Amino acid sequence: MTAIATTANPLLIGKGLPPFEHIWPDHVVPAVTQLLAELEEQLTQLEATVTPTWDGLVKPLEQIEERISWSWGIISHLMGVKNSPELRQAYETMQPEVVKFWNRLSQSQPIYEGFKALRHSETWDRLEESQKRIVESAIRDAELSGVGLTGEAKERFNAIQLELAELSTRFSNNVLDATKAFSLTLTQLEEVEGLPPSLLALTAQAARSAGEETATSEVGPWRITLDIPSYLPFMQHSRRRDLRENLYRAFISRAASGELNNMPLIQRILELRQEEAKLLGYSSFAEVSLAAKMAPSVDAVEQLLEELRQASYDAAVKDLAQLRSYAASKDALEADQLQHWDISFWAERQREEQFDFNAEELRPYFPLDQVLQGLFDLSKRIFGVTITATDGEPPVWHPDVQYFQVADESGEVIAHFYLDPYSRPAEKRGGAWMDECIGRARVAGVEGSIVRLPVAYLVCNQTPPIDDKPSLMTFNEVETLFHEFGHGLQHMLTNVDYSRASGIRNVEWDAVELPSQFMENWCYHRSTLLSLGKHYQTGELLPEHYYQKLLAARTYMSGSTMLRQIHFSWVDLELHHRYPSGSNETPEDARRRIAEKTTVLPPLPEDSFLCAFGHIFSGGYAAGYYSYKWAEVLSADAFAAFEEAGLENEEAIAQVGHRFRETILALGGSKHPMDVFKAFRGREPDTTALLRHNGLVAV
Repeated sequence: MTAIATTANPLLIGKGLPPFEHIWPDHVVPAVTQLLAELEEQLTQLEATVTPTWDGLVKPLEQIEERISWSWGIISHLMGVKNSPELRQAYETMQPEVVKFWNRLSQSQPIYEGFKALRHSETWDRLEESQKRIVESAIRDAELSGVGLTGEAKERFNAIQLELAELSTRFSNNVLDATKAFSLTLTQLEEVEGLPPSLLALTAQAARSAGEETATSEVGPWRITLDIPSYLPFMQHSRRRDLRENLYRAFISRAASGELNNMPLIQRILELRQEEAKLLGYSSFAEVSLAAKMAPSVDAVEQLLEELRQASYDAAVKDLAQLRSYAASKDALEADQLQHWDISFWAERQREEQFDFNAEELRPYFPLDQVLQGLFDLSKRIFGVTITATDGEPPVWHPDVQYFQVADESGEVIAHFYLDPYSRPAEKRGGAWMDECIGRARVAGVEGSIVRLPVAYLVCNQTPPIDDKPSLMTFNEVETLFHEFGHGLQHMLTNVDYSRASGIRNVEWDAVELPSQFMENWCYHRSTLLSLGKHYQTGELLPEHYYQKLLAARTYMSGSTMLRQIHFSWVDLELHHRYPSGSNETPEDARRRIAEKTTVLPPLPEDSFLCAFGHIFSGGYAAGYYSYKWAEVLSADAFAAFEEAGLENEEAIAQVGHRFRETILALGGSKHPMDVFKAFRGREPDTTALLRHNGLVAV
């Protein structure tokens, strides 16, 4: 659909909530072209008149950054949730220009010198701690952005940045397209044996969307895709081993052949990152990455990974041995025949038998609205905030999107968020994420300054409503929602008034998962879980026996789960720290070498997992995937503070919750995360709670 030419371009408004109903792909190129021209002029003017004071440098710089972030942020958001060929083309046209502008801004010599002068000025001591940290971060970030480079080195650095941005977008699009390109249409009842009703309904709906108008969950046809809400339950429940193998092989070889092959992109990305590191004076890209993180060094990260590997490896070996003998006991397979496509299926059968329930049984107890109500009640109990829906107020990008407001104890509204809960494989990328729509800051108002309230995007990819049923969530989807909401809380409950350090901004990447992983722990807290679980038809509360089983199942195969994350983390670190080392090793060779000590069942020869590893090749986690484990140590230890206070002691919980809100959630990037953690916990973090929660250490 095209915009009417006479309409003013909505992407140039530059503030407030995005008018999604008026934004079209053909707004992108003219808006960004005009905006960059204006901002180039403002930046040139600022460079010519830099005064090394807060008001003379930081404030005008923030205004420039905020304008480009507002417009480009909307476009990037729509690329994730409403992807289309037209939007892609517009995005790819303007992305190089936006990268050039950010390069120019981050490499501005006058601004860099201005920050350094401010650091040594007489006004320095009068600045607040958060302002000082902003200045110090700006100096560090400028140095990591190549501000110290000149001549050919600078030109080369900028060319690398441009190429990396383009490669990252291509990588992501290839994964999306490869995921979409594969589907399995099943027409016979024996082909869907074992599949739960929820999956039959989802796959019949997918078949209808693909043109099979008469498809029903009872008689099919059923369209299975590589989209996680379709792929995962199929692998867990399909009794057809041949079809599981077919699907598994398709999943692990996504974006690994033909015109969507990401392997050449991976090699190029790694070469460019290594070259960038050398230009900046570092020996590897991992060192560049860690220069702005909480972990002090690659050695420190590898030490943590090795500690967790030793705690989980033997447990993972035991997990696999038990699974093999379990499958053999069912006369299904010889113990040595268990393959990758059998793991999810037999793990699910063993879990059902061991804990006497399956994940599907719980779905009716977790309708989205009930889960949200339980999540909001919890937020009120531990953080003192009230969350209510304000649907119908702002424009949204899809009818399923909801909008909420967050109020504090006094009833004053302090933040808002959008929730886009359901999977839409045709236009929305997989996974779940939180992003900023608007960041908190003190800005100029009509009568003096006012606080601009934060607004978050919370995006999930859970099972959508099907036919006359609401969205019925798996327990895993419930955990994912809690996780993203934790990110949202840090963005929304900040009390920092400087935009460069409010919410998640300026928080070291390996500490940013602390609030999100912390929130997941509440899914295993009895009264919280029982408040979430209510049958969507009968209103019956989640039976106590299910809670006990979930608790018992929490540590089921946790050695395997942890080892898998360690494998990803170590591969990422290896590729960015020691590869390319001048040997003939390919990235895949490096991955397989690491797999020898971090996997129990080696990857198949055609396993091309790296080709879909978006986190590190298109998602900001390059040489940072370890952050999940690093932050999980912090989050488990933080939750242990609530356990020590007594989880059923409402008064004590509220007190610890208040302290958590005032430190971890409120301080944002205004202090170093270790100082923030110590302010909450009174000491440095410890791995004991994480290993205990995973059943890998004696209680």
